[in-house]
Amino acid sequence: MSEVKLSVQTRTEFGKGASRRLRQVEKVPGVVYGHGNEPQHITLDSHALMLALRTPNVLINLDIDGKSNELVIPKSVQRDAITSFLVHVDLLQVKRGEKVTVELPIHTEGELAPGGNLLEHVLNTLSVETEATHIPESVTVSVEGLEAGASVHAKDITLPKGTTLATDEDAVVLQVLAAQAEEAPADAAGDEAAAEA
Repeated sequence: MSEVKLSVQTRTEFGKGASRRLRQVEKVPGVVYGHGNEPQHITLDSHALMLALRTPNVLINLDIDGKSNELVIPKSVQRDAITSFLVHVDLLQVKRGEKVTVELPIHTEGELAPGGNLLEHVLNTLSVETEATHIPESVTVSVEGLEAGASVHAKDITLPKGTTLATDEDAVVLQVLAAQAEEAPADAAGDEAAAEA
């Protein structure tokens, strides 16, 4: 998995006004919490954080004020609904060797059986427990040859080594829906009959 180092500063001003001023200078307010410690309020560079968050479940090594380092993973990321700019981030402290529960994106590979059937993603992510510094980026599921009515359950997915399922094992992840036959509109058929009469 990717590990990214970010330099951050301790934040002492709070509230909407302070957050707005930070965003004007391309900074993002954030909070580091976990392990029973007092939450740490920090300021992160918006561009650097955005690049880091392109990797799902990225491990971030925070250099706080040049004095201390914390390993964290993103727990909650808030974006502006219109611009998608980062508004706030919550980061969870982790330790090497510690187990954490994360959501892994689900990717599919292969082709469904012929017939124009549709693949429905019932779940887009899979909840798993894994080692904090070895979080997989995603899981891949083969749908090769699946026919209408087939479904893939959480327990059917092969997980990376050291990763265990946290989702209900019987949860449906993917299912194949039968293609809907297109019927000729009834009105059109009636119009043709009238035209021939």
